[in-house]
Amino acid sequence: MAFTEVILIANIPNLGAEADIVKVRRGFARNFLLPQGKALEITAGSLRQVNHLKGKRAEREAREVTAAEELASKINKLSVSFTLDAGATGKAFGSVTAKDIHDRIAADLKLTDLPKHAVVLEKAIKESGEHTVAIKLHPDVTANLKIQVKVNAPAIVESAEAAPERKYRRKVTTEG
Repeated sequence: MAFTEVILIANIPNLGAEADIVKVRRGFARNFLLPQGKALEITAGSLRQVNHLKGKRAEREAREVTAAEELASKINKLSVSFTLDAGATGKAFGSVTAKDIHDRIAADLKLTDLPKHAVVLEKAIKESGEHTVAIKLHPDVTANLKIQVKVNAPAIVESAEAAPERKYRRKVTTEG
């Protein structure tokens, strides 16, 4: 198992961030990272370039955090309501999912670059009432969105008038 060290030029999930020196397998470096321009081989010149990359990374992260904090303040002020239909028993049909919440935030704030997985929702919301949902905009910045879920109660139907008659009845036979 041969390993080599490379300097990352771009953020790579589960591996490292820009300007990190990481140890990876030679094949991964030779066949993926180096040809796609996501890493550099370690040489004397590339080690000097690490300081430049670290400066770029710090500037980029500062811009990202500032933008995420501005967006978080907008989302914290926002309140969203959803209405679900209910059946005859009063139980809600459907639910409010993370995709529904994402689409509503993007539409209300006119956003096009909100990540789809930013809405942190363990399971879909099926109950009426007020809920708070976390929106993870950056690893260091999380916003809280207030959601109001209402359930439309159906009109109560008189059971004798509205219940349709059965056309077929089950015959009970007792043959022995």
